[in-house]
Amino acid sequence: MAQCVQSVQELIPDSFVPCVAALCSDEAERLTRRNHLSFAELLKPFSRFTSEVHMRDPNNQLHIIKNLKITVSNIITQPPQPGAIRKLLSDVVSASQPAEGLVANVITVGDYDLNISATTPWFESYRETFLQSMPASDHEFLNHYLACMLVASSSEAEPVEQFSKLSQEQHRIQHNSDYSYPKWFIPNTLKYYVLLHDVSAGDEQRADSIYEEMKQKYGTQGCYLLKINSRTSNRASDEQIPDPWSQYLQKNSIQNQESYEDGPFTITSNKNSDSNLLSLDGLDNEVKDGLPNNFRAHSLQLDQSSDPSNSFDGPDHTKPSSHETKKINTGIIHGACLTLTDHDRIRQFIQEFTFRGLLPHIEKTIRQLNDQLISRKGLSRSLFSATKKWFSGSKVPEKSINELKNTSGLQYPPEAPELQIRKMADLCFLVQHYDLAYSCYHTAKKDFLNDQAMLYAAGALEMAAVSAFLQPGAPRPYPAHYMDTAIQTYRDICKNMVLAERCVLLSAEILKSQSKYSEAAALLIRLTSEDSDLRSALLLEQAAHCFINMKNPMVRKYAFHMILAGHRFSKAGQKKHALRCYCQAMQVYKGKGWSLAEDHINFTIGRQSYTLRQLDNAVSAFRHILINESKQSAAQQGAFLREYLYVYKNVSHLSPDGPLPQLPLPYINSSATRVFFGHDRRPADGEKQAATHISLDQEYDSESSQQWRELEEQVVAVVNKGIIPSNFHPTQYCLSSYSDNSRFPLAVVEEPITVEVAFRNPLKVPLLLTDLSLLWKFQPKHFIGKDNEESKELVTGEPEMIGTEVISEFLINSEESKVARLKLFPHHVGELHILGVVYNLGTIQGSVTVDGIGGLPGCHTGKHSLNMSVRGRQDLEIQGPRLNNTKEEKTSIKYGPDRRLDPIITEEMPLLEVFFIHFPTGLLCGEIQKAYVEFVNVSKCPLTGLKVVSKRPEFFTFGGNTAVLTPLSPSASENCSAYKTVVTDSTSVCTALISAASSVDFGIGIGSQPEVIPVPLPDAVLLPGASVQLPMWLRGPDEEGVHEINFLFYYESVKKKPKIQHRILRHTAIICTSRSLNVRATVYRSNSLEDEEGRGGNMLVFVDVENINTSEAGVKEFHIVQVSSSSKHWMLQKSVNLSENKDAKLASREKGKFCFKAVRCKEKEVVFSCFLAATQSSEKYTFADILFGNEQIISSASPCADFFYRSLSSELKKPQTQPSAHTEKQSLEDAVRLIRKCSEVDLNIVILWKAYVVEDSKQLILEGQHHVILNTIGKEAFSYPQKQEPPEMELLKFVRPENTTVSSRPSVEQLSSLIKMSLHYPESFNHPFHQKSLCLVPVTLLLSNCSKADVDVIVDLRHKTTSPEALEIHGSFTWLGQTQYKLQLKSQEIHSLQLKACFVHTGVYNLGTPRVFAKLSDQVTVFETSQQNSMPALIIINNV
Repeated sequence: MAQCVQSVQELIPDSFVPCVAALCSDEAERLTRRNHLSFAELLKPFSRFTSEVHMRDPNNQLHIIKNLKITVSNIITQPPQPGAIRKLLSDVVSASQPAEGLVANVITVGDYDLNISATTPWFESYRETFLQSMPASDHEFLNHYLACMLVASSSEAEPVEQFSKLSQEQHRIQHNSDYSYPKWFIPNTLKYYVLLHDVSAGDEQRADSIYEEMKQKYGTQGCYLLKINSRTSNRASDEQIPDPWSQYLQKNSIQNQESYEDGPFTITSNKNSDSNLLSLDGLDNEVKDGLPNNFRAHSLQLDQSSDPSNSFDGPDHTKPSSHETKKINTGIIHGACLTLTDHDRIRQFIQEFTFRGLLPHIEKTIRQLNDQLISRKGLSRSLFSATKKWFSGSKVPEKSINELKNTSGLQYPPEAPELQIRKMADLCFLVQHYDLAYSCYHTAKKDFLNDQAMLYAAGALEMAAVSAFLQPGAPRPYPAHYMDTAIQTYRDICKNMVLAERCVLLSAEILKSQSKYSEAAALLIRLTSEDSDLRSALLLEQAAHCFINMKNPMVRKYAFHMILAGHRFSKAGQKKHALRCYCQAMQVYKGKGWSLAEDHINFTIGRQSYTLRQLDNAVSAFRHILINESKQSAAQQGAFLREYLYVYKNVSHLSPDGPLPQLPLPYINSSATRVFFGHDRRPADGEKQAATHISLDQEYDSESSQQWRELEEQVVAVVNKGIIPSNFHPTQYCLSSYSDNSRFPLAVVEEPITVEVAFRNPLKVPLLLTDLSLLWKFQPKHFIGKDNEESKELVTGEPEMIGTEVISEFLINSEESKVARLKLFPHHVGELHILGVVYNLGTIQGSVTVDGIGGLPGCHTGKHSLNMSVRGRQDLEIQGPRLNNTKEEKTSIKYGPDRRLDPIITEEMPLLEVFFIHFPTGLLCGEIQKAYVEFVNVSKCPLTGLKVVSKRPEFFTFGGNTAVLTPLSPSASENCSAYKTVVTDSTSVCTALISAASSVDFGIGIGSQPEVIPVPLPDAVLLPGASVQLPMWLRGPDEEGVHEINFLFYYESVKKKPKIQHRILRHTAIICTSRSLNVRATVYRSNSLEDEEGRGGNMLVFVDVENINTSEAGVKEFHIVQVSSSSKHWMLQKSVNLSENKDAKLASREKGKFCFKAVRCKEKEVVFSCFLAATQSSEKYTFADILFGNEQIISSASPCADFFYRSLSSELKKPQTQPSAHTEKQSLEDAVRLIRKCSEVDLNIVILWKAYVVEDSKQLILEGQHHVILNTIGKEAFSYPQKQEPPEMELLKFVRPENTTVSSRPSVEQLSSLIKMSLHYPESFNHPFHQKSLCLVPVTLLLSNCSKADVDVIVDLRHKTTSPEALEIHGSFTWLGQTQYKLQLKSQEIHSLQLKACFVHTGVYNLGTPRVFAKLSDQVTVFETSQQNSMPALIIINNV
């Protein structure tokens, strides 16, 4: 239970005090009414004694009474009605609210920090009023009248006669059977005669004389002269007198004012307000027949007209007081005619009455009762029970309550001895003689139980328990079981909930004082029932406080019982208390995952707040229901939403011109907001396909965005002479959480800005957003002065500055995530700040009831409930990335800016659109197709410097410089060929046709980036609105599969702008390639060292072409139409195919073999006449074409040469090997390099083919080309990249390797190429062995130096056999003459040695045994040139 102002030791004596009746004449009542008080009310503030009071007990011992209090009340002949009591209690509770600004107790339990109101004044007020307003009953005497004050005025004609009338009236009320109420303690009631004298108006001498007469008649101890009203009521000039009455009368006056509010008359003036101020125990001053004999009903007994619902438990019973009532109420000043001397006189009067009259009367009564009991009953009963105990030897077990028959209706006669014991016990209890009271109650309890008078027994048990607790020195523990039995009896047998409630209130306080919170809570909860919501609410609230005040606080039980209390408060019409309870409980449930409980609490808080017109709280509570991840059903959520909209609408009506409120729905994922600058992409139009560029439909891919960034950096570097400017930032058309948003983005005037807002509807009901648009403010830039600060925040404001797109309806289905794309159209240069979105929030669902509660009034919705929508906004606040660069940033949590919603609008820029016409989606590997690209400038500014950059430059070409020079031949245009062709004579089929070209013409220079290709615009400028179409040749990539090829178009404005230097346009082409031909080629040195012209160094080129097409593309066969070579030093001379079939056709899976002779280029061919003098000779390539048909494709022109150069570009890009810095290794490495160079060759083969395809019963001819780059003699080269075999796994080595530098030695193949050796000899030799046993054969050994350096050669003719098998194979012969020759061969020199071989018998011999060692002349190291690769030199020796 909550803390109380009074301790339980003060509370109980204050609740049970001696009761005194007051009976006043009309004149006396009039005197007190001048002070707006009845006589009983006049005495109230002075009824407590601050000093100790003494009396004697039956044993003549002095007994001290502390803080004695008496209660004086006007006689009321009707018991108060239960309905009126309920209304009074309800009013008392609703009038007592937590004080504003009260500091609550903060209790920390576990991870809960709870703000809990320490006190509950409404409960204390309720308890006090409840105990005071309990009607007197027959089974107990605690609130029966002990005495009666008879009050008359000195101004009456015959005061003494008036006293006798009043005395008779009191006697009639007490002893006449017509009056069952009020109850009197004993038949012989103390009468005390009070003469009231009005000092300001009355005759003091007369008053004194009347008082003397009274003393003669009633004795000095039975009467009193009380002088009041010492001043007139004109109090304006006088000093302010304190008003001790207000604290006692406040509750009563509130109750009375409200009870009259619906009554048949209305309070209009102060004059008759006097007559309407009924007090709780006061009499109306209106007395008929001149006598107060018709005592009005108890003021709590409201008639039906003023209380239409006799039971006040309906939900909306409590009505707020009208303003008029409150004004009148505050205007009343009590005791206006009383001075401080009068106050003292009243206090003196109470003391005289108590000391001279009441206490002696009580003392005498206790003594009489005690004597009666001893003489009459107590002895025999005690004797009988003692003997019974003695003989039975054990305690008789008490019958349980349930066994006892229901005798709650048993009535004792007033003079019954059992009741006399009870009377004595009650009297002792009232004067705080608790020891005696306990023993009397204990005795009475036994008697009542024996008689099975259960109501009486319960009362005795109750008071015995309280007396036992209050006994000084606590001789015995508090018998809680007495109270439990009493409560059970009252509730279950007597069906008297009022008495049961009193028991519970007292017992709970006692248990609380002993820190037995658990028992107290159980007791309080036991008495909650359906018959009274107010009582149940208050007790549940106290139980909740018990749970939180335990040694180990039970937080969740506290919260749960607070919710129950709130519910019952709500049913009892106590809306404020209900709201308070729910708010208290919310602290526990909030954020702990109890989502359904949280929803229920918030919903109730919302409704209660709305009822109490606390609209902001209501909105906040409903908002919480909607923004938490709700687990409610769709119907429930729909109801929540409609309630929220309804409340919100009311709030917005209160301040229609205020700022737009923040709406909680739908959720906006701010970080997922994307901003796109530019126009939407145009859809494909027939064969025209627009560049893909960037759109909001594309997913972010970090890899591709990095590629685009690199492409842009490449082209910017080329434009800026190889250096990327320091102020360069990659262009970002689409800003998202992945992009770098630390700088203000740049947008171009007149180009739309699209903001994609990610909405999510967390509810199971659809949301309808209407009139959805962006909220922004804009600062125009080139205004001077104060206009610079001009800022338009309204969406409707200044459409000439920024045009705003409005989406009229945007429906988000249940639990759906959906993006809205909202556009702004900037018409002016300046700074734009996009703040958020503004919309009307509504729902499209019909009205659904919640928990059986209908929707709030006005909640009914149609199909599109635009009337139930509210206008509001949500801000887009994006948190930037966490900073983590400096030490300070790493140690603290700091976030950088995110400026994607704050674009700077810049001046106009050119805008390029690119369209691709006849662009293929599928190609064969190596297939060439011609398409067209259209460039359109859709802006009002000219553009220039158009370039395209791609990672795959080998995929496309715009044609070289020679494209314009060579006209299309007629036959080419007939066949729609992509190549330039010339018809030739059939005679020149096998010999090569030679032409030349330079890579510079095709944009492939060594210095430039091959990926960056200038687009050949006619005037290098594209004017506004102009369009240009250019041809574009495409070649299918060599690998099969799907290829994504990125093009980045770069362009600039003609006039330089400070903000945006350049613009870009992206295009991603997706090409699917299927397999065509597989070409592999090898080049060998020809064994014939001299050709017809006596030059050395001829080579043979072997080309294998395999058709690996799987005929999915409908390819019937491939024709090899031409094989061309391109090289700076070599060219194909002729075909040496053995077959005469010149038509090279390959059906599926067929393979063709070709052999060509290659020779070195002649000098005059290399220096080709049509080239510019500036080009270096190293850049000139000789093209040689060998035809297999009658059309020559000019391989040195576009597009054949373009794609050839592009395939070479990867080779050109390879870094040149730098000479080593180590001088000791220098010579060795140079030697190796020279030796390697011998085996290098730079011959490139281009295979041109046609494929015949049948498609839709039409035959198409496709063309294409494959490239094979031959670098090394004897090494096979391929037209497509070979897959690298993954290296086998090796065991991990944990030993640090020795740092031994392995000197690079040339490989065997490279060595065999340094010196080429050839033996010239007859194939067979006839010799007559019978004539001459030795056969001598002349052999010429030709040595050719293949390197470009002088070489020292040693020829060793001595045999070096490694095994006997070799001997058998080669046979045995001997070289005659010199066995070792030392020569020096100049660069590419051929030297011949004449040798003699000597044979001794016939056979086949291999002459290839000479071993050749060589070293470069300026080197030390000698290498042996291996001859394993040379063909065997076999000779046949015949005998003739």
